Amino acid sequence: MAKKEFYVSYVEGSLGTKTKVTLKRFVWICLGFTIAGAFLFSFFQKPFKNSTFELTNTTNITGTFHQSPYPMLRVKVAEGTYKNIVLLGFGKSSANPYLDNLLAQEKDLHGKILSISGNLIYYNGKTLLQITDAEKVKLEDQNGKVPKKEFLGEMVFEGEIIDPKCYFGVMKPGFGKIHRSCAVRCISGGIPPVLATTDKNSIAEYYLLTDLQGKPINDEVLSFIGKPSEIKGIVDKLEDWYILKIDPKNILILNKNSSIY
Repeated sequence: MAKKEFYVSYVEGSLGTKTKVTLKRFVWICLGFTIAGAFLFSFFQKPFKNSTFELTNTTNITGTFHQSPYPMLRVKVAEGTYKNIVLLGFGKSSANPYLDNLLAQEKDLHGKILSISGNLIYYNGKTLLQITDAEKVKLEDQNGKVPKKEFLGEMVFEGEIIDPKCYFGVMKPGFGKIHRSCAVRCISGGIPPVLATTDKNSIAEYYLLTDLQGKPINDEVLSFIGKPSEIKGIVDKLEDWYILKIDPKNILILNKNSSIY
């Protein structure tokens, strides 16, 4: 009758041949499962967005300031072509505190040309600028032209309310349940809420949200942030941005997974 192997850790030489084979087989099986699991995990993960946040680079931009209703800078990028850059404050705050010094001198900055330094954030054709120093917000001598709104009518969308600072570059991912608490703090701090949605051709579109009078709407949409929703409102086109005027009472939360990316 063959002796059964019995391994005692503190007894030298007690590890038998069969036990060694079993341990090696177990290690190789665990290694195989680990490699397969890592492959499957990476395969099913969504790729990172090609968004950019130039946190370590400071860029100076000059353009026409307008608050429609959120602070923006209209910048000429080519003949007859303009980009409206959404202005944000550092961290989870709006740009308004960084404009207080100029507002103390000028009662109204609407239509004034400003020179502003900050960190650019851009993705999918949208550009934002994080202002980090109020002293680097300068008023130029001349005035400029503000963009005109084009009325497009009443529309219904399915999408998700996001905070643009995180979504367009600072956080990855910057939407959905995993990011909801952060987005709530951003929007409650004054960062404009944006509806991210896709059209019938699966092309992403973004809408700055306001109330029905076209005024800022932040606290009123906090409970809907990061939740797939159906939102009805009146759409205005502001050159390279859309504005969606809504009544938060009419937002319908959908029982489905997020469709934005």
